[in-house]
Amino acid sequence: MHQTVIINFPGGIISPGELHNILFAARNARVQYVRFGLRQQLLVDVSTYHSASFYAELDLLAIDYQVDNNKSPNIISSYPAEEIFTQNTWLTEGVYKDILDEIDYKPSLKVNICDSDQSFTPMLTGNINWIASSQSEHYWHLIIRFPKTNVTFEWSQLCYTNHIDRVTRALENLIIGHPDLFIDNISAKGEELFSLLNHDNIILKPAEHAAPLSSFNLPYYEGLNRYNNKYWLGIYRRDELFSIQFLKKMCELCLDTKLGQMCCTPWKSIIVKGIEEKDKSKWNALLEEFMINMRHAANELNFQVEDNCMEGLALKNFLVKHLSIEDTRTYGICFGIKTRKKSEVFSSILIRKRYFFNFLGLKLLPVYDILCAKDFNPNERTGEIFSKGNPAFILPEQLRRSIYKFQKYRLSTLNAKPFHRVAPIDELLPKENEFVYQCKACFTVYDESMGDAGQNINPGTAFGDLPEDYCCALCEAEKSDFIKISLADLQI
Repeated sequence: MHQTVIINFPGGIISPGELHNILFAARNARVQYVRFGLRQQLLVDVSTYHSASFYAELDLLAIDYQVDNNKSPNIISSYPAEEIFTQNTWLTEGVYKDILDEIDYKPSLKVNICDSDQSFTPMLTGNINWIASSQSEHYWHLIIRFPKTNVTFEWSQLCYTNHIDRVTRALENLIIGHPDLFIDNISAKGEELFSLLNHDNIILKPAEHAAPLSSFNLPYYEGLNRYNNKYWLGIYRRDELFSIQFLKKMCELCLDTKLGQMCCTPWKSIIVKGIEEKDKSKWNALLEEFMINMRHAANELNFQVEDNCMEGLALKNFLVKHLSIEDTRTYGICFGIKTRKKSEVFSSILIRKRYFFNFLGLKLLPVYDILCAKDFNPNERTGEIFSKGNPAFILPEQLRRSIYKFQKYRLSTLNAKPFHRVAPIDELLPKENEFVYQCKACFTVYDESMGDAGQNINPGTAFGDLPEDYCCALCEAEKSDFIKISLADLQI
């Protein structure tokens, strides 16, 4: 009785004015909630009774949309992380927007455009994956993942920024034009694909190194956080549902405070960047009006579930509950839940559903396999099966054991690193004029020189510049519960 309308926001960049118009049309079609998808898309579930009027309004607004299919997958990018999670790289807002503007057609293959110095946006979930070079400004690595396979191939050439659009279009035409060679073929050859590519009028240069695939470190991507004398706001919803009433007021506040864009992320959340200090109280008031929670546990934020999958969402909540009860540390891990054969999720550890008995369309006894990515890096395409055929009731324990395996691996890599010089004792002694801030409740210390990585506080951030909702990393006491204390008094 419902149809899912999919609206692409290329690169995850949303115009508040355009979104407001879409939401107004959805509200007229009796829609109360919308969702965001893994590929930075808006998903609107509209009843068949009201669908015709909704489509008519979208047509009047000149909004491109798809119904119950994803024939034109969105171009995703790491732009939402730019400036707040990635800094000091040549890949700026202007470069992202130039590339997106130049791709003036709707690709039918998945295209990813990512900074190499981040793990917030998956790099290899596309078919055509552009990864910014960390050594050659305005040049890009290219990794192909052939459609409907896990076969990947990295091109030996770097491509210039201004030619990404034409290479993308040419490669898509070649892949679609030769389906027997390059689609659903585990024997697909990258060398063969690129031998067919016309290199004329394309600026290239040899890649001296393979594309760097950053080790996974998911930032805490919700809350109101300070950066560069401004604030960014991240909003996550446990049920993936965003109230239209809330989003409309959010768009209006963006326009009122002269913020020309919002972002949606591959984690089905929203980010607003560039909030001025003078407008901070307005955003807090909006969050309070709609009672938006800003303190979800990190082990809940690091799950990816397929779009339109209530079963996967229920399984996620079941597993998160057990991880919380057991107080399991999941830092550095990304979990994926996969219930469909050809779906794509980003994961260090993948929980994959299948049926113990599956014959002639008859499916009985659902079970779950747990798979680990190579080196637990979700950007890697290969992995191993950790545990097979688990019924749901033992899945939490098996997942806990896979996490333990990850922690052993991480510890072994840390121990393998060379030791640094041990400082002389006089260098270790605190100076008399050095201070830190200590929580009165649990004695946890905030050191300005170290910051607080768990809450995205950069080293060098003064205590006075911490957001007003900053809390103790251990006991969650408020910022006002910290006292200034001399390092010498602490005898550290």
